Amino acid sequence: MQTVLGSRGDYTVRAVLYLARHPGVRRRREISEAMDIPDAFLPQIMGPLVRTGITRSVIGCRGGYELARPAETITLREVVEVAEGPIESAKCLLRSGPCYWDEKCALHDAWSAAQRALVTQLATTTFAQLALADWELETSSAVDPAAPRRPHAPRAHPD
Repeated sequence: MQTVLGSRGDYTVRAVLYLARHPGVRRRREISEAMDIPDAFLPQIMGPLVRTGITRSVIGCRGGYELARPAETITLREVVEVAEGPIESAKCLLRSGPCYWDEKCALHDAWSAAQRALVTQLATTTFAQLALADWELETSSAVDPAAPRRPHAPRAHPD
């Protein structure tokens, strides 16, 4: 289990967050510029999101991407797992193989509890919550000029 998102996971979460903050069809270049995602990489991260029904691709001169479901129904866990793969692992930390209950290692109980807590938190965090938190952070930094600017903050209020 990886506790830090790789580039693919980072970009995927940013793209979905942008779509949650900006309902409707958004052009590829708009998403990549606003969220600092390489434009050529965006279709690679959006493809799996479209295939899993999190986003939809709209073709044509007014085409782009949009959420396929309400942001309230899209969890951080499902987006991270689309990008990075399953969060839960049955691999033993000490033995590098499967973790068997009859031969569990000293770390098994503590690691399993921590893993369950992470999965639960990600599964109960929705993109509607994240969009609101992102908007609140953005507006609080706009009010306080001394506050550090976040490099990947979208610019609009979540409608």
